[in-house]
Amino acid sequence: MVFLDLHMPSPDGIELARQMRRTESNRVTPIILISDDQRPSAMSIGFDAGANFFLYKPIDSDRLLKLVRATQGAMENDRRRTRRVPLQSRVQLRFGLENFEGETIDLSPCGALVKAHRILPPGSSVRVGLHLSGRMRPVVATGLVVRILDGNQMGIHFDLLALTESERLQEFLLPLVPEETARFSLTAL
Repeated sequence: MVFLDLHMPSPDGIELARQMRRTESNRVTPIILISDDQRPSAMSIGFDAGANFFLYKPIDSDRLLKLVRATQGAMENDRRRTRRVPLQSRVQLRFGLENFEGETIDLSPCGALVKAHRILPPGSSVRVGLHLSGRMRPVVATGLVVRILDGNQMGIHFDLLALTESERLQEFLLPLVPEETARFSLTAL
């Protein structure tokens, strides 16, 4: 969750909200715009820039707490969706006509960090077969190599994952995601 002041120093809250919405990692981050500008046009400009909520100054702590609670479920769901789980499992990779094996280092419902003897350049499209357990058939996805680490690891973002494959992957990963013990607290308000 991000709190921005409409009239903060450069870049102002409107421009910063626009910049955030243009990045992949912040497209769904809740943005709360704070302002003392009571004009309806200010609120409209804020929402057009990507703000989810608009709070007027002075800030009412009860209203702020309600907003935080309302967005907390969505934030936790997004955090779990993108949470990487350290997991070593065999992975079959197919690039064009070439097949080779690797091993996952970590895995999320959105992608995997894979260690392999053959590294593909960023932007390469690759078919991925995840062998997560001996009891289940491999989860199959198409992914895009988005980064290279340490010369022998590829970050692969799954861009084509059938709904059934996505559900199987999530069912496998869900028990492995550690529960969040720290909860957001606004008792100081």
